[in-house]
Amino acid sequence: MSRIANAALRAKVMGAQDAAALIRSGMTLGLSGFTGSGYPKAVPLALAERIETAHGAGQPFRVRVWTGASTGPELDGALAKADGIEFRLPYNSDPVAREKINRGEMDYFDMHLSQVAPMAWQGFLGPLDMAVVEVSGIRPDGSLIPSSSIGNNKTWLDRADKVILEVNRWQSGELEGMHDIYYGTALPPNRVPIPLVKPQDRIGEPYLRCDPDKIVAIVETESPDRNLPYAPPDRTASAIAGHLIEFLRHEVARGRLPPSLLPLQSGVGNITNAVLSGLLDAPFDNLTAYTEVIQDGMIDLIDAGKLTLASATAFSVSPEAAAKLNADMARYRDRMILRPQEISNHPELVRRLGCIAMNGLIEADIYGNVNSTHIMGSRIQNGIGGSGDFARNAFVSIFMTPSTAKGGAISAIVPQASHVDHITQDVQVIVTEQGLADLRGLSPKQRARTIIANCAHPDYRPALEDYFRRALAGSYGQQSPCLPGEALSWHQHFVDTGSMRR
Repeated sequence: MSRIANAALRAKVMGAQDAAALIRSGMTLGLSGFTGSGYPKAVPLALAERIETAHGAGQPFRVRVWTGASTGPELDGALAKADGIEFRLPYNSDPVAREKINRGEMDYFDMHLSQVAPMAWQGFLGPLDMAVVEVSGIRPDGSLIPSSSIGNNKTWLDRADKVILEVNRWQSGELEGMHDIYYGTALPPNRVPIPLVKPQDRIGEPYLRCDPDKIVAIVETESPDRNLPYAPPDRTASAIAGHLIEFLRHEVARGRLPPSLLPLQSGVGNITNAVLSGLLDAPFDNLTAYTEVIQDGMIDLIDAGKLTLASATAFSVSPEAAAKLNADMARYRDRMILRPQEISNHPELVRRLGCIAMNGLIEADIYGNVNSTHIMGSRIQNGIGGSGDFARNAFVSIFMTPSTAKGGAISAIVPQASHVDHITQDVQVIVTEQGLADLRGLSPKQRARTIIANCAHPDYRPALEDYFRRALAGSYGQQSPCLPGEALSWHQHFVDTGSMRR
């Protein structure tokens, strides 16, 4: 049965190939999607086929792609494989696109997720030619029932010259009413305070608006989101979760956090999801979340009665959790709110609500600078996402990682980060399976000693201590002692010589 209740818009239904034919080379596309949820599945695949055909005939065909965050293989993967993406923002985790970026074959603008919509409105990114947005239905008045992510959809629908909609019947019809679309944002000098004071506040409307005259095609689909499973917590993840939960218990005991904590933010990944699962047995009740994505661990906390409300911009759940959600969405709807990412990640709201930010990293140096995007300083692994929005503005900013990578061949704690996404002033707590370093109020040298002692793996601790001793003796200055040439080549030197462990 069609979910398009507006007769005039129902007349615009066509196949994915016909809709993709409306997209021309050189266009800028605003596509829905955030961490594998709510992205268009049919039109990008059809567009990738067009691009491959054009390239086979010797005709260049590439587009510029804006999204909410990462998407799925039918979008980023298919278009990248077809060599169809000229420029991409704001976040990528697709392996095919990653290789294109690292070979210099695709331009990539990595940016804080809260800034995407304002930058699009400012206009210096250029015009937005076409929006391709997945929704779960269209109401009789033409308003749109959002899908499993909001991301930047409001902005794409407003800014785009033309719009293609995918109406996905796989998405639960009970999603209707979960969303909170706030239309009160504006650019300076016309900005006003956002009237949200608690995570559970609803300040907008449950539907997306779109000028029906801009809608040039509607494609009906029934395709699932492509979310990946989370690994069960292993010993390392469980140890990290244990250290962090003990820290939160201590903060409550000292009166620095209330018994119900403060709104939780959790980045995407197995470690952060393991921490959420660890909260099931922790002595905290009436929890709330103000975050980017709702993960499996949050759903488990809701089921256990521990989490009363989760506010986010998208789901990022395993296939099993997605099936559970779709089968019982009406029960979850009142305990979840999906918002535009310019609201879910808004720095002022994060600061005012006092979020506890928990994010992962690639490496941290002994002074607490964090690299969350690059390998060896120049090879990008993924974007910064929303971690910067939350880390700089959180009540407590926490970064978590196993102390080693590649089966123990690489230390996650290094003398100097090869690339810095989060400066030392934005990093308050670092946690590995070895322990937790509370860096609040510590000078750089105090931070270094604390991180090495508490977070570094024992196999690498002597080398880090040796480096720090030599830096104290030979550094140009003594505020943050370092030996720049050695620090930046630390990984490569020890990988090449095989002498890291000593």
